[in-house]
Amino acid sequence: MRDSRDPSGSSVSAKLLEAFPAFRSANFRRYFPGQVVSMVGTWIQMVAQGWLVLEITGSAFDVGLVAAASTLPTLFLSLLGGVIVDRYPRRTILLWTQSSAMLLAFILGIFALLGFVTMPIILVLSFLLGCVNALNVPALQAFLSEMVEREHLSSAIAMNSAIYNGSRIIGPAIAGFLIAAAGTGTAFIVNGFSFFAVIVSLLLIRSAGMLAPESDPVHPIEAIRDGLRYSMRHPLIRTIVIFIAIISIFGWSYVTMLPVIAKRSFHMDATGLGYLYGISGLGSVVGTLLISMYSRTIDRLIFISGGTILFSLSLAAFTWTSWLPLAYFFLFLCGLGLVAAVATMSATLQSTVDDRYRGRVMSLYMMVFMGFMPIGNLEVGWLSEQFGTGVAIRIGCLVTFIAAIAIIFYSRRVRADYERYREAEAG
Repeated sequence: MRDSRDPSGSSVSAKLLEAFPAFRSANFRRYFPGQVVSMVGTWIQMVAQGWLVLEITGSAFDVGLVAAASTLPTLFLSLLGGVIVDRYPRRTILLWTQSSAMLLAFILGIFALLGFVTMPIILVLSFLLGCVNALNVPALQAFLSEMVEREHLSSAIAMNSAIYNGSRIIGPAIAGFLIAAAGTGTAFIVNGFSFFAVIVSLLLIRSAGMLAPESDPVHPIEAIRDGLRYSMRHPLIRTIVIFIAIISIFGWSYVTMLPVIAKRSFHMDATGLGYLYGISGLGSVVGTLLISMYSRTIDRLIFISGGTILFSLSLAAFTWTSWLPLAYFFLFLCGLGLVAAVATMSATLQSTVDDRYRGRVMSLYMMVFMGFMPIGNLEVGWLSEQFGTGVAIRIGCLVTFIAAIAIIFYSRRVRADYERYREAEAG
C-alpha cells in the first residue's frame, strides 16, 4: 500500500484533482458512487424495456412509442418542476423522486416475472416514470451547484454526464446477460435495488450551505413566466435552448432505434445490443472527460458545433456500414461527439445563469431536451416503418449537421449580443 505521505502519490492526486476538480468537494465524492450504481440500473432497465417491447410486438414504432411515453410528461410538467426546485430543498425532492422511480421499477419487474406484462402496462409505467423525471432531472441539475464551488461546476456537470454515459458501457452489457439468463423481469428488479445506492448517497450529503427556500414565493404561474422571460432575453441561454431542441428531435432519437438496428441489420441478440450501447457509451465517457479537463479553456460555442458535426457524420457512416468492427468505431465517435456537445451546453447554462432562476432555466432546458424526445422518437419510428431505419436516422443527421454549421456562422453575433446583455445587466 502506498504511504499517504509519498510525494509521488500526492502528485498523482493533485493531478487528478486538477483534471477533475469536482472531486475536491466531499459532498460530490459522496454523491458520485451512489449515482454510478443507480445509473447502471437505469440503463439495464432501458435496454430490457426496449427489448421486451420488440419481443411483444415486433414493431419499431412501438419501441419509439414507449420511449415517447417516458419522456412526454417532461414537455408538460418540467416548468412547474423548475418552480418547485427553486422553492424547496433539492435533496428532499431527489429523495422522493428516487424512491418513486424505485417503486415503479419493482412494479414493472413483478409484472414481467409473473408473465402479466402487456403494452398498456408498459406504457402506463413509462408515463409515470416520465412524470417523476420531470421533477427529478431539473432538481439533480440544480443540486450540482450546491455540491461544488462555482468554478468547479463545469467539471461536476461533465462528471455527472460521465456517470450517465459510463453506465451505458456497463448497464447494457449486464442487461444483455440478465435478459439471456433470467429474462427482462429480473433486469427490472435489479434496477429497483440499484436505487438504494443513490438514496444512501443523498442521505450522506451534508446539508450545510445549501440554498434556503424562498421566504415570500410568488404564484407558480408568475414564477414560470419570470423564468421564461429571463431565458428568452438571455442571448446565450436562448441559443442553447433552440439548439438542444434540434438535437433532441433529430439527433438523440437514434438511441431508440438501436434495438431495431441490432436485430435487423447485424442479427444480434440482447447481448449484442448491449455491446452497441456500451461502445456508444464509451465514446460518450471520453467526450465528458474532455469537457471536465478542458472546460476552462475551450471555446464553448465552437466545441458545441464541432461535437455535433462529429456526431452527425459518424452516425450517418454507422448506418451505411455492414462491417461490425467499423460500425463500433463510428458508434464510438458518435457518442463522443454528441455528449461532448450536450455536456458543453449544460455546463454553459449552469455557469451563466443567475442563481435565482437556476431551477427554472434548467427545467426549461430539460423540458426541451427530454420533452421534445417523444417527437423525435415518434418521427424516427414512423420514418423507419416507411423508409427503413437507416434512412430515418440519416435524415436526422442532415438536420443536426446544418444546425451545427449555423452555430458556427452565427457564433460571433451571439457572443456580441451576450456581452451587450451583460453590460446592460451590470448597468
